[in-house]
Amino acid sequence: MQGHSHYVPTSGIGKWMDTRLPLPRLVYDSFIAYPVPRNLNYFYTFGAILSFMLVAQIVTGVVLAMHYTAHVDLAFNSIEKIMRDVNYGWMIRYLHSNGASMFFIAVYVHMFRGLYYGSYKAPREVLWILGVIIYLLMMATAFLGYVLPWGQMSLWGAVVITNLFSAIPLVGPTVVEFLWGGYSVDNPTLNRFFSLHYLLPFMIAGVVVLHVWALHVTGQNNPTGVEVKDVKKDTVPFTPYATLKDAVGLIFFMILFMWFAFFQPNYLGHAVNYVPADPLVTPPHIVPEWYFLPFYAILRAITFDINLIIFTIPSKLGGVLAMFAAIAVLAFLPWLDTSKVKSTAYRPLHKQFFWAFVVVCVMLGWLGSKPAEYPYTVLSLIFTGLYFAYFLVVLPLLGLFETPRQLPASIADAVLAKTKKAGAPVTAGAAAAPQTKG
Repeated sequence: MQGHSHYVPTSGIGKWMDTRLPLPRLVYDSFIAYPVPRNLNYFYTFGAILSFMLVAQIVTGVVLAMHYTAHVDLAFNSIEKIMRDVNYGWMIRYLHSNGASMFFIAVYVHMFRGLYYGSYKAPREVLWILGVIIYLLMMATAFLGYVLPWGQMSLWGAVVITNLFSAIPLVGPTVVEFLWGGYSVDNPTLNRFFSLHYLLPFMIAGVVVLHVWALHVTGQNNPTGVEVKDVKKDTVPFTPYATLKDAVGLIFFMILFMWFAFFQPNYLGHAVNYVPADPLVTPPHIVPEWYFLPFYAILRAITFDINLIIFTIPSKLGGVLAMFAAIAVLAFLPWLDTSKVKSTAYRPLHKQFFWAFVVVCVMLGWLGSKPAEYPYTVLSLIFTGLYFAYFLVVLPLLGLFETPRQLPASIADAVLAKTKKAGAPVTAGAAAAPQTKG
């Protein structure tokens, strides 16, 4: 997808800048003339939506940090002061807290789109792995941020999650003590979490730059999974074609975002977190935010010791390993899927398994919100097994036995076939859209 740059500076200042720091050339080549597949649908707009949400979270987070006090005796009241006394503080706080949920909604759609269309397959393995790293950093940032209001769920969520590291053999207790900054979740813990929560979004931004760079090296995947063969016929310039589509997708997403932020700002949160943290009172049901619930269900699914030939894995360590393995397995997806066909649209059998996998993930999320008791623990174990079976059994075997549908010869042929099916008139030059230089 890369090619020689056709950017030509027109002014003296532009020429002077282009020979010293060619930022205008970079912007032109990356966001104006860059060729994208002509058949991208609106599911491909979520990359732009995520970029917008990252900037929004950083901006609102910096403003909130100006008024927040990272001290166990003052943190809760500083949040209340932001809500009541800071000009538009309530709006900034609700945009930030609901923005985290919107961020995860967008990233889950983005990930499932990648799974459906095979965006993790060669030559985009590094692009996919960078996406998994971004996802891990997002999860860490969201968890750290949820602790900062220092309500009841914040405190006890921190206690539960940090205690998971104590299951690590030999070094576990030392790691927990380091995270706490002492022997319990207290003021040093809050200071550590605030510092890391402020730092990690900028790390995410750095990895996003690498992610976009990798995307521009390999080019975008598309709903057919067929690579670009003829740049003139198979692609259109990023601007205005992709930018306008991204703008429409962002507008509709912002409507959803604003509805939560202004009309249901506390709908996705927990009421108990509006009670100041009390280390002497344990909430009856400790649950994380909704976007962590599937992994929380996997964590709690292992309620028994795993007896191996050489050693025994305690149930607590087994749950922790299963939870982290559920995320780590995503990074190995390019090599677990043995099918040569990228897009699920041309894999009728895999399409059924894919939607079954979506149901499994939704069920795990529901089970994560339930108490750790029968029958939810048994169901969690069953759906955890189904989750891993999709990656470790279904994808490797399907590539060997599935017979995919006939792929189109090119992206342009797929577009023309779709146009004919819709009944629209097709001319000989219909496959070629106007091109800009580059």
